Amino acid sequence: MAVITSYSTLLTAVSDYLARSDLTGFTPNFVQNFEERFYRDSENWASWMESALSVTITNNVAAVPASYLDLRIAYISGSPPLKRLSLEQLYSRFPRGGLSSGTARFIARNGSNFEFGPEVVSGTLAGTFYAKPTLLRSFASDAAAHHLIVNAPDLLLYGALLEAEPFLKNDSRLVVWKSAYDWALDAYRKRFCEEMYSGSTPFTVAV
Repeated sequence: MAVITSYSTLLTAVSDYLARSDLTGFTPNFVQNFEERFYRDSENWASWMESALSVTITNNVAAVPASYLDLRIAYISGSPPLKRLSLEQLYSRFPRGGLSSGTARFIARNGSNFEFGPEVVSGTLAGTFYAKPTLLRSFASDAAAHHLIVNAPDLLLYGALLEAEPFLKNDSRLVVWKSAYDWALDAYRKRFCEEMYSGSTPFTVAV
């Protein structure tokens, strides 16, 4: 039985638990499907997924980072944090064009850009955002330092197994892996909530 210390050993462990030696070409899909589903759920976002925001504002527009999932906090040039509005709310309060420049107080997303209100001419948008992590199969050094490999390998394993069983038409095992996965997910969420709100020692930081 493989001990999970990297992406390749995770794939081996999934095959071991399924007791199948003919799934080499399929196990990467099970893992990827789990990752995509996991990262779409905002309840799973934690401090290890945070990234520094530093984007130039030109003509009241700043580019959204490619890995962006959501803002945690944003501000301009040391001003108080910006308040988030929908684009419709921003445009209703601050129609585009003709407004005098000043310190922005609100931010909204418009496709691949951020916009602000009242309008500003230039500056730097700084802060912190939640970023989608690099998928395990694309991670350098076999993903040995990936946060989930280091801190929650059981979550990855059970999540991948949940993706595998419908493909294998082995629905009777879904209840088993779902129970194990729910336990691992609950432990994961409790741990990062404690770190974020109670000041406890954080997870090992991935490189």
